[in-house]
Amino acid sequence: MSPDQLPESWQAALADEFARPYFHKLQEFLEQERAEHKVFPPEADVFNAYRYAPFEEVKVLLLGQDPYHDDGQAHGLCFSVRPGVKPPPSLMNMFKELKADLGCKVPNNGDLVPWAEQGIMLLNAVLTVRAHEANSHKGKGWETFTDATIKALNEREDPVVFVLWGAYARKKGQLIDASKHPVLTAAHPSPLSARKFFGSRPFSAVNRELERLGKAPIDWQLPDL
Repeated sequence: MSPDQLPESWQAALADEFARPYFHKLQEFLEQERAEHKVFPPEADVFNAYRYAPFEEVKVLLLGQDPYHDDGQAHGLCFSVRPGVKPPPSLMNMFKELKADLGCKVPNNGDLVPWAEQGIMLLNAVLTVRAHEANSHKGKGWETFTDATIKALNEREDPVVFVLWGAYARKKGQLIDASKHPVLTAAHPSPLSARKFFGSRPFSAVNRELERLGKAPIDWQLPDL
């Protein structure tokens, strides 16, 4: 895992992080983990959230927590799974709410790349996980790096719509100047809290904020593959 896997705009925005001791420790930890265990997502996909949404092109940041930890699911974008992989329950609940909110048809896949390509940064707070062990890479340094990512966007002149679902994500609100950037919160779409997530209409809320900022709304309809 190396900083040059990030787009140049993110390398510049996060340059200070790469020299800090925690980042070197994180690199060593991941090298050892990959040598001894199966780690998700594959190394080439770890920074996909950054790759699909270069620093200056981020319009929306949707924050997740931990990558999916079952085979073939995680590919570096929070909530997203590769084509051909069954969408997990949280993602299915997002699709149900999307249909109720904007009338979008539920797609036959869980690939959220079309959202990322429109400037939605689909960022997990922790970017890797040991196979089949949820939260196994928690507290190893990723949170410091992704907090720095949020702070870099917060310092940008051009506003970003921050979307924080669930208690964990909402805590990150303290890193954001809500007088400059819209911050939209809701319950998490996981089955544990979906009852409160349903009816929150988060997708139309994002588009309202984007239009208020003079930006193009997101086309949330995902294509069948």
